[in-house]
Amino acid sequence: MFYPLLRHLLFTLDPETAHGLGMLGVDLLKTTGASCLLVRPVPPDPVEAMGLTFPNPVGLAAGLDKNGDHIDALAALGFGFIEIGTVTPRAQPGNPKPRLFRISERQAIINRMGFNNDGVEKLLANVAAARFARNGGILGINIGKNFATPIDRAADDYLLCLDRVYAAASYVAVNISSPNTRNLRELQEDDALDALLGQLKDAQSRLADRHGKYVPMALKIAPDLEDPQIRAIADLLCKHRMDGVIATNTTVSRSGVEGLPNAEQGGGLSGAPVLAKSTAVLGKLAASLAGELPIIGVGGILRGADAATKIAAGASLVQFYTGFIYRGPQLVAEAAAAIAAQRHA
Repeated sequence: MFYPLLRHLLFTLDPETAHGLGMLGVDLLKTTGASCLLVRPVPPDPVEAMGLTFPNPVGLAAGLDKNGDHIDALAALGFGFIEIGTVTPRAQPGNPKPRLFRISERQAIINRMGFNNDGVEKLLANVAAARFARNGGILGINIGKNFATPIDRAADDYLLCLDRVYAAASYVAVNISSPNTRNLRELQEDDALDALLGQLKDAQSRLADRHGKYVPMALKIAPDLEDPQIRAIADLLCKHRMDGVIATNTTVSRSGVEGLPNAEQGGGLSGAPVLAKSTAVLGKLAASLAGELPIIGVGGILRGADAATKIAAGASLVQFYTGFIYRGPQLVAEAAAAIAAQRHA
């Protein structure tokens, strides 16, 4: 296959450099009409969730295209939906480099990027220039807070981003679970989350009236949650009538990579070692929600069977990022086929 050779070449480079070159390559394939070299067709398999119709249940997770620079090129690879971001109100450089590390022996990545992005206005300009959403594609926009914003003022950043991206998004993902922005995960605690969701839902209602359309919101949570926290989050999601939940973000655990090069780097671990932990949280969340709102399952998907496992645990849709780095675009069709086989068996 073409992609394993390309990956071998890219993996000789610094991960962040390789990422930039890889995305330029995806753009080139789209521009030249050669995306078919990396892609198998993905048959339609519509899924209804959050009031939207997804053409297939396999999406790209946030983080790969933070600024929305590559929306159309990524959409050409067969994804049923694309999530861009995390975006913050103001541009910020993120954490000092190096901040992205491979653990190839376990098909894993550790990142401490720190919401590096060009700010919400640049992202919106990129979305306006892309054809994907204008042509009916489902585009999620993932929002966060600036590093310099105190945690007790975090809601201000989320509300500003929600206001700015509302009209451009198919859905908005609220990221309170990155381990790479200081104190961010405190927003998952009961009182803080209750207050934040209340403010976001009030703003969503006002924006729906202003724009004449309802844009759903999903909360992205961490895998590093105890059972009582999962139940409390589920209760708050239902209380505030959130439209969806994304389970999960990266983990601060190093289970499965102990002793390997880069394993002790700070940041969030993603990839194959996260599958079991993330899916366990997803399953407990699904049990607590009892079907009240849909779950997007993300974390550790490296094979089609992994995607099907997420659906079996209670997810309606799936996303991946690290799996895309290690497996390439072929994982999109493989995951879609595995989910379709399970659903239609």
